[in-house]
Amino acid sequence: MCNSCFSESLNRRQFIGRTIKASGSVTFAMAGGISVMGSDFFTDYSNLSPFPGTLKRLSKEPARVSVVFLYPPADVVNEGKNEDQWAPNNWFTWPGNQFEPERQEQVFTSKIRSIAEKLDVKVTFAPEALYQKTKVDEFITETGSGNFDAVLVVNFWNTFAGWSFEIATRTAPAAIVYQPVGSNHQLPPANLMNTKGIYYIHSIENWDEIERGLIAVRAKKMMAQSRLLRVSDNVSKMAESREEFLNTEVVDVPAGEFNSLFDSIKADDRIVSEAMDLKRNAMKVMDVTDHYFVEGIRSHYTVKQIMEKYGADAITIQCLMLKHRKPCLSFSMNNGDLIPCGCENHLDGTITQMLGRWLFERAGFMHNPEFDTSENLYFASHCTCATKLQGPGGPEQDYFVRPFFHQLPKTAALDVQWTPGEPVMLAKYLSGEERLSCWTGKVIGSPASPPTGGCATRVLVELDRTDDVCDAYHGPHPILFWGDRGDARKMKAFSKIYGLKLEGNI
Repeated sequence: MCNSCFSESLNRRQFIGRTIKASGSVTFAMAGGISVMGSDFFTDYSNLSPFPGTLKRLSKEPARVSVVFLYPPADVVNEGKNEDQWAPNNWFTWPGNQFEPERQEQVFTSKIRSIAEKLDVKVTFAPEALYQKTKVDEFITETGSGNFDAVLVVNFWNTFAGWSFEIATRTAPAAIVYQPVGSNHQLPPANLMNTKGIYYIHSIENWDEIERGLIAVRAKKMMAQSRLLRVSDNVSKMAESREEFLNTEVVDVPAGEFNSLFDSIKADDRIVSEAMDLKRNAMKVMDVTDHYFVEGIRSHYTVKQIMEKYGADAITIQCLMLKHRKPCLSFSMNNGDLIPCGCENHLDGTITQMLGRWLFERAGFMHNPEFDTSENLYFASHCTCATKLQGPGGPEQDYFVRPFFHQLPKTAALDVQWTPGEPVMLAKYLSGEERLSCWTGKVIGSPASPPTGGCATRVLVELDRTDDVCDAYHGPHPILFWGDRGDARKMKAFSKIYGLKLEGNI
């Protein structure tokens, strides 16, 4: 969670953003408002009549992680009672007798508690460090029956690496193993480095890397407690399924239901006022009449109601042929408030947005990819970009408003201006293939149209260390996130812990 969200004096908008993050639910955002479009833009749904829910919202339980330290007390080593081959010599193997593991345990415990509290992850610490095989076995048995989502092993003793592996593979579905530099001898253990389900961290007081591991565990937990609503012409009634790997619930409903809801929402004074607020906050409006600003806000209310009805955490709509009902503005606003909304009923892209919501706590820009092959640059273009690219508490990008780029009514869409030089990540989760791609780069700018074509928002990106930009193509609707290589390593941690094949330049 961003530090700004912990301010002691929160206005209503900041409170809503904080509540969304802490609860993992869109309930407060949908019931309380949308806060993306400028300092004065705020949608108050409190006067809407109650909408009957077809499905209850899924509850969000925090990820549970068991934490254990491995090292022997100094007196045990000095008395020759440590359970390793050096015991007859009273030998302190690496990290040596000056490492002070008891004090280091206190430091690590404090840091891990702080990180877990920030992430709303529940950590349970073993009552004491382990240094005997019988105690290791007891811990494995007790922890294995405790329904933990992951185990975090902090090993301060070179010869206990084998116990780290046993605990990592026998207690929980996922494991993070941390061993400080200087407490391992020669190459890191191959089994810890290469086994699926283990995130092995061998570094020097790398709290960021521990946080990345816990963020990955949280993301997996939340994805399994989330519901994606798909609205399309391909179904005639509600149908339920799951994205198998992430265990995310998917509910399909007919587009006709969305259309009927839209038609039932009238353009009252409140909707007109919100539409005009949106217009006033734009740097420029190009060929969009007030009528289509109003239609965009009507669609925004429709998205709110259908998500409420089905208890959805995210939504994707077969939107191209909805004519005046297209939800481009709504999707831009919702994405900025960490309510993932994906275009064109696309599963993989929307799942990637949902995953990024938990890994980065930022909006993801679903787009169609293009390539400047002469200059080796990446071009992202679509119509649902958020203005708060760095999270609800971050700065707001300038934007124009222009029509949807295809031959249909001139509905409004945002032309968001990305800041040159800022870092970005290009990501895509490939459902059914256990693959995840992530490429880092930087923004060149937001080219005008003309000379470029595409769609409402257009972003030109230079990818890092990429000889052929077309190598970054992984099919339609990848997601562009604001973030640097440190952020991208959260994707790397997630891939390592859960056994996804990671492709890209990180």
